[in-house]
Amino acid sequence: MRFLEDFKSELTIESPGRINLIGEHIDYNMGFVLPTAIEKKIIFKFQKNDSNRLCQVYSMGYNVGFEIDLDHLERSDREWENYILGVLNEITKRTDKLRGFDCTIESHVPIGSGVSSSAALECGLAYGLNELFDLRLTKRDIVDLAQMAEHTYAGTKCGIMDQFSSVMSKEGHVILLDCETVEYSYIPIQIQPYKIVLLNTNVSHNLASGEYNVRRAQCEEGVSILQKEFPEVESLRQATLAMLEHCKDSMDPKVFDRCMYVVQENERVKNAVEALRQNDLKRLGALLYETHQGLSKLYEVSCAELDFLVEFSKSNPQVLGARMMGGGFGGCTINIVHEDAITSYIEKATTAYKAEFDIELTTFEASPSEGTSIKFKK
Repeated sequence: MRFLEDFKSELTIESPGRINLIGEHIDYNMGFVLPTAIEKKIIFKFQKNDSNRLCQVYSMGYNVGFEIDLDHLERSDREWENYILGVLNEITKRTDKLRGFDCTIESHVPIGSGVSSSAALECGLAYGLNELFDLRLTKRDIVDLAQMAEHTYAGTKCGIMDQFSSVMSKEGHVILLDCETVEYSYIPIQIQPYKIVLLNTNVSHNLASGEYNVRRAQCEEGVSILQKEFPEVESLRQATLAMLEHCKDSMDPKVFDRCMYVVQENERVKNAVEALRQNDLKRLGALLYETHQGLSKLYEVSCAELDFLVEFSKSNPQVLGARMMGGGFGGCTINIVHEDAITSYIEKATTAYKAEFDIELTTFEASPSEGTSIKFKK
């Protein structure tokens, strides 16, 4: 693109991906989650240009860019562009201060691995434009508009967890986030001598986006059935196992299973927080295995590759726990592994996975990190 020849960055923003230790598919059911940002980040560089309404965005990874007219924002046929366009659309609803800018994007967040590269993209862009044009948006404003951008332009009815953790995370901590009230607290995560290791299946079964919305609709159907007997239930957050059993005969078996998983998982998040506070790492690992069982059998968002890696981990006493992470149907497993065993565990898992599926496994360690932040400002 033309601007690249004379590009002089005025502002550099780092926006991280995230992991969720436990509490998968819970945020849109108004429950508790336990995420944190990781050190894998998207790097944004910005400059103002001489235009009032023309914006130019270039992806270093895709080696492609596009121009945007702020007065004519429309959805694109290219998926990654919609995250950008959605953010700009939401910002223009909130302020008239946005002007023409140029931006380069360089991602180190693995796409499709369940570490929410989309939220990093949305939040980093919004955070940077807020700084560049002094839009006076709060961090919470950025979280909310990034979430709405994903709803309206990307078409995924996500909860608030991904964007919240991308912006609000604190190094060395996970966030206990109440997705109903959006109240949160920072929980220190001290798991030495163990570390968090992600094993990326490098598969995506093209079901994640559509099936994500199906699961959300099934949970909403379950709530509507529960409300007939228990009017106080506004989301599965208020539901109990006893309530579900009472209404079981009125529910489609699939809907019952989805609701059962959510109610059980919400309790597991609370138990995981207690395990961290008491440094009971074996209990924490056991909870991860329970979560995967629920995601695979009740919520049905796993796949053969993810199930294989979780089962494989159980044969290694140096692994305390593992589960699939993210929307499902591919992406990563999150594993709690003794630091002395990481190299050998990765080697064995890579060999076994290659033999089973003829796919190369990729891996990386994840450390709880700071949220979206300014790296450089002129």
